[in-house]
Amino acid sequence: MGRLILEGNPPVEVVLRRSARARRLSLRISRLDGRATLTLPMRVGDREGMAFLREREGWLRGHLEQMTPEVQARLGASVPYRGADLPLVAGDVKRAVLRDGALVLPNQPEMAGKRAAAFLKLRARDALAEASDRYAAALGKPYGRISLRDTRSRWGSCSSAGDLMYSWRLIMAPPHVLDYVAAHEVAHLAYMDHSPRFWGVVDHLFPNHKACRSWLRAHGGSLHRVRFD
Repeated sequence: MGRLILEGNPPVEVVLRRSARARRLSLRISRLDGRATLTLPMRVGDREGMAFLREREGWLRGHLEQMTPEVQARLGASVPYRGADLPLVAGDVKRAVLRDGALVLPNQPEMAGKRAAAFLKLRARDALAEASDRYAAALGKPYGRISLRDTRSRWGSCSSAGDLMYSWRLIMAPPHVLDYVAAHEVAHLAYMDHSPRFWGVVDHLFPNHKACRSWLRAHGGSLHRVRFD
């Protein structure tokens, strides 16, 4: 992959991707991290790609301006947790403690982000394990192991060996959205595709999945714009 820079105020970096399958130029913006990607057929040169970008500059900048700004997890700020804002406050504690609707952290500002992330990852593992257990029992199929990552291209996956992977940032979404993703991945234990048979299993495990998919399309990107470094 290469890069193209669209000059202006501010400059916009666009990832350049060539594809043997592409029959035309296409420009996409990730809802997860705001990254713009220009896909080119193999025979199309960079100059033509830049001309294509220039033609769509207004559309590109307009969509980027609508992206949710990044939020830094720090003392005095809030992070999403189970679909609501969770204030991060300093207190006389040795570890993160959930108390009176806030996450109380040791008064060490430089460590606040890492401690908040560690708390969220622990809660995510508990919630996703519980949901996976519940849906696997309903389906009558066991899964292998669960792992958590900070993935940006997908919210979860199921391997051919039956191992489940989830984005730990799902703990920031409303609980029913987290449950839907767990049901979706567990359904892959029955069918490793997205065929009508697969969606029939999802319907059985989680009937209201369309609303959750819509929530992720509309708001999922904002979960990835919370920084913990």
